[in-house]
Amino acid sequence: MKVKDIMTRDVITVSPDTPVKEVANLMRKYNIGSVPVCEGNRVVGIVTDRDIVIREVAYGKNPNEVLARDVMTASITTINSEKDIHDAARIMAEKQIRRLPVVEDGRLVGMLALGDIAVTNRLHDDAGEALSDISKPSGTMF
Repeated sequence: MKVKDIMTRDVITVSPDTPVKEVANLMRKYNIGSVPVCEGNRVVGIVTDRDIVIREVAYGKNPNEVLARDVMTASITTINSEKDIHDAARIMAEKQIRRLPVVEDGRLVGMLALGDIAVTNRLHDDAGEALSDISKPSGTMF
């Protein structure tokens, strides 16, 4: 099975100049935890709900003044839509990420979430293994 077979095709995106308050409102409206940041149809970053909390709220910044570019993760991992879904699960586990922007020729065409893998019957073991690896602490805890 390929990534394109289970990815979400209608992806909400923002530009690097989108205010974080607008990004957060989109997350709430569409019940999503991440939004790709694009210049045209090229992914340049991703903003997660965690990015907003850790990089903005924790510092008391004004969400009307902070832009997506200020809180986004710029060094993102993407996957080609033609890749096998098992490759996606392996990448998610290795990189400890729950969401992968899906690209074709560098253009954003979808999003793949760990949940997409989990609901695919034949891939429950991969999803469980990926979630286990993603959930491992990556640094010192309090």
